[in-house]
Amino acid sequence: MKKFRWKKRYFLLVILSVAFMFSVYGYNKSVPAGLSFEGEEHVASNVEFLYDLTYLKEGEKTSEQVIFDHILKTIDDAEQYIILDMFLFNDDYDKTAQYPSLTERLSKALVNKQKENRDLKITFITDDINTFYDSYSTRYIDQMINSGVNIVFTDLDQLRDSNPTYSGFYRAFISWIGDFEKGWLPNPFSQDSPKVKLKSYANLLNFKANHRKLIATEKQALITSANPHDASGYHSNIAFIVKGNIIEDIITSEKNVALMSGEMIEQNHIPVMASGEIENKDAAGTDQENAKVSFLTEGKIKKHILQVVNETKQGDEIYLGMFYLSDREFIEALLDAVNRDVSIQIVLDPNKDAFGMEKNGIPNRPVANELIAKSHNKVKLKWYDTHGEQYHTKLLFVKKQEESVIIGGSSNFTRRNIGDFNLEADVKIIANNNHSIVKEVESYFERIWENIDGHYTIEYEKYKDDSKIKYWMYRFQEWSGLSTF
Repeated sequence: MKKFRWKKRYFLLVILSVAFMFSVYGYNKSVPAGLSFEGEEHVASNVEFLYDLTYLKEGEKTSEQVIFDHILKTIDDAEQYIILDMFLFNDDYDKTAQYPSLTERLSKALVNKQKENRDLKITFITDDINTFYDSYSTRYIDQMINSGVNIVFTDLDQLRDSNPTYSGFYRAFISWIGDFEKGWLPNPFSQDSPKVKLKSYANLLNFKANHRKLIATEKQALITSANPHDASGYHSNIAFIVKGNIIEDIITSEKNVALMSGEMIEQNHIPVMASGEIENKDAAGTDQENAKVSFLTEGKIKKHILQVVNETKQGDEIYLGMFYLSDREFIEALLDAVNRDVSIQIVLDPNKDAFGMEKNGIPNRPVANELIAKSHNKVKLKWYDTHGEQYHTKLLFVKKQEESVIIGGSSNFTRRNIGDFNLEADVKIIANNNHSIVKEVESYFERIWENIDGHYTIEYEKYKDDSKIKYWMYRFQEWSGLSTF
């Protein structure tokens, strides 16, 4: 009996040791080639800022949604190629609620575009969450494939493991198991959606994602925080439209995602100088007319947001609109900035709504309490007053004495999003304070902060939460990766 117990302990020790080795490997392995991308700085004369807002006006819920219309117009105007990289692309939700049919409209636009122009190359890169990790296909994906659209499912296994405690076990003992089962378990997104596989649930717990949200054609690119996902149809989001040679950087980055996933992207032509690009910087005109734009992904987003905040001086202003805020280095950078007498205004989602489910406020509420307490109320913070939808914006705006820096796109400021784990895509814009893009972003923050022409934000006290338990829960989840943020 003693010998049997010793063998059991030895066997368990072997299992734990193997899982630990896989954990160390998965967490520390190299970022796949071509990811964590930092594009060149391009001088551009045409940059557009878009935003969606859902809010109350005279007590009635009102929604201004423009980003998706611009995505559809970008598709309609394309002549040579279309490349999309979108995270959530499905209509899985509780059908007792009603949402805009974004998924169907986007798939129909791409199918029709491909039928109209067989020479036009369309590639759609997306995340395996939309098939619940290979549990089933969807009619939207099938329709696009049948029309000739190139569908690329991101190979998430190539990414570094943000949840190493679990992913080490998954890599060692589950990932290599073949596909032998059919879906038989309830779908967590909707009871009306197809059944899912046990292995798919196991894959879900890795908490990995291609979280990018963008579209690029030979004419322009749109980088956004918005998903073409029905249940996200009323979220508040932001987007930027850019033109010129920054498109080449975006295409290069997307090609690398496809190659990582064992696929190729084809496009007919990338123009050397597209509309909106300033070819001769010496003859480009005034700083008031032009902006500098660059494309950033994954960990390079963190590099740049830390750099711009750490360079702020007394009298500078930081504005932040964010769905999830939890990265420790960025939080420390904000506190250091406020100690240099930098003005800071933050609008956060209260983290209470998630597609019909109620959340516990982590991470934003404990983070907000920390920022308020440690800055001695110098950090000014409000909550976006959501009513079932989310304040899904991811936007940093730093206004200096003469010029401003804007960074926005798909990335929440969390360890998982900016630590070279998830795939993310942001654009960085540097412009003179008199530039229209600066004035538009500044006006956006003023509108929601001051509740101009509607009710958008509420005071910090509404969702103040100084719970030590929640604070240390957030810290553990951020450190360990045992979370979805």
